Amino acid sequence: MISPETRAQIRRHFYAEHWKVGTIAHELGVHPDTVRNAIEAERFRSTQPLRPSLVDPYAEFIRQTLDQHPRLRATRIYQMLHDRGYTGSVVQLRRAVARLRPSIREPFLRLQTFPGEQAQVDWAHFGHVMVGRARRALSCFVMTLSYSRALYLEFFFDQTMENFWRGHVHAFQTWNGQPRAILYDNLKAAVLERRGSQILFNPRLLELSAHYHFAPQPCQVRAGNQKGRVERAIRYVRDSFWAGRTFTTLAECNRQALAWRDQIAHQRRWPGEDGRTVEQVFAEEQPRLLPAPLHPFSSDRIETVRSHKTIYVRFDLNDYSIPPEAVGRPLTLAASDTLVRILDGAVEIARHQRTYDRHQPVLDPAHREALLKLKRRAFHTTPAGRLEQAVPESKTLLDLAFAQGESAGRQTAQLLKLLDQYGPAALRRAIVEALERNTPRASSVAFLLRRKPRPARLALDLSHHPEAQSVEVRPHDLEIYDELARTQDDDDSEQ
Repeated sequence: MISPETRAQIRRHFYAEHWKVGTIAHELGVHPDTVRNAIEAERFRSTQPLRPSLVDPYAEFIRQTLDQHPRLRATRIYQMLHDRGYTGSVVQLRRAVARLRPSIREPFLRLQTFPGEQAQVDWAHFGHVMVGRARRALSCFVMTLSYSRALYLEFFFDQTMENFWRGHVHAFQTWNGQPRAILYDNLKAAVLERRGSQILFNPRLLELSAHYHFAPQPCQVRAGNQKGRVERAIRYVRDSFWAGRTFTTLAECNRQALAWRDQIAHQRRWPGEDGRTVEQVFAEEQPRLLPAPLHPFSSDRIETVRSHKTIYVRFDLNDYSIPPEAVGRPLTLAASDTLVRILDGAVEIARHQRTYDRHQPVLDPAHREALLKLKRRAFHTTPAGRLEQAVPESKTLLDLAFAQGESAGRQTAQLLKLLDQYGPAALRRAIVEALERNTPRASSVAFLLRRKPRPARLALDLSHHPEAQSVEVRPHDLEIYDELARTQDDDDSEQ
C-alpha cells in the first residue's frame, strides 16, 4: 500500500505532466504495477479480444502442474513445456504462470504480549565502510520490546559474539531493566545446534540469561514471521534513519541513531492505540521489566597473547605495545569496543584506545622510553659502549676509521688498551688532536700519547688506611737469623 500523498503525486505526474509509467516508477521509487493501480490503468485496456498466445494450448497443463507443485519455478515449467513443443519465450510463460499459480499465502494470528514480557533481537547488515586502510562490515544490533515497540539500536564493525552480548548489556542499561523472555533467530551466537524440538544454546548466551534472569527463546526454522516486530523495526531503521545519512566515525553514527530513536522512532504512533505514542507506552511498560542486576555482564573479548621479540602484541591485525620486561611472558588481552587492556596475571600492565584500522602500531611512549633505557644500559656493558661512555669523541674516530677501511673491532680494542694505560683525559686529548690532523686511527692516537710523557703514577700511602692500622706484626728473635747463617756456612765447608 502507498500513502494518499504518493497516490496523488502519481496521478498528477501521469494526467497533468503526461509522464510515462516507467518514468514515474523510477522517480518515486515504486513498482510500475503500483503506478498502474494508482492511475487505474484498467480503464485504458482495450476491449478487443486478445490475440491468441503461444502459451494458450499449454494453459491446462500449467494449471494442473501448479496445483500439484505450487512452488515450482517458471523456468522449470519452461523446460517441461519446451520438451512438449512450446516455442514461445520464457517471459510469456512467466506471465502465464503468475496468473495461474494458486495462492499459497499462509494466514497468521496477531501476536499478543504482556508489558515487560518479551523482546526480539536481530542483526542487520548495512554494507561496508572504510576505517583508515581497513574495509569494515557495518552491522546494526536491534532489540525491540514486543509490547511497547521501544527500540534499542547500536552499530558495530562486526557481528562477533562479544558485540552481540555488548548490545544486550547496553540495551538493558538504557532501559534500566530487561524483559522476561527474548526471541532470537537461529544465529550461532544464540543457537549452536538443534535437532527437532531439542536445542543446544550457546553457553555464553546461557551465562548472559542467567546473569539477567531472562529466558532465551529461538524461532522455528524458516519462520521469520515469529520475530516480525524486530524485522519491521529493522526496515523502519533502514527507511527512516539510514536513508541519506552521513557520518564520519562510528561514535557519531551511534549518537545520531540514538537521537533519531528518541526524537522520531519513540514519538511515532503506538500500533495498539492511535492516541498514544511509543514513548508513552514504554513509560508504562518500564516498571514491569525485570530489575537490573548490581553490575553489568562482562562482554570483553579475552585472549591469551605473547610477544616473543618486540614490545608489541597483535590483536585484530593491529599491534599494541607492552612494557619491555613483559616480552616473552604469556599475557592476557581484554578488548572492549573502545579499550584494549593487557594484563600480566591480575595486574594491568598496558591500556590503549582500540583502533579498527589494519596493521597499525599503537605505542605507549612510556614503553618506548623504557626499552631505550634498557638498550642504553646494555650498550654500556659492551667494549664499544664502555669506550664511548668514557670518551664520547671515540665514536667519531671509530666511524671515520671504519669509513677508511679499518676494522672497528681492532680499533676499539687498541683504544681500550690506551684508555687503561693513559686514562680518559689523556686519551680524549689525543683523539681530538688525531681528528684535527685528519688521522682517525688508533695507531695515530697511540703515537700522540707516546710523544707526550706519561703522567707519573702516584705512590700509594697506606699508613693511614684503616685495615693497615689493625695489622699486628710480631717481632722475632734475631738469633734465629744467625743460626740460619751458621747452618748455611757449615754446609758450604762440607762440600
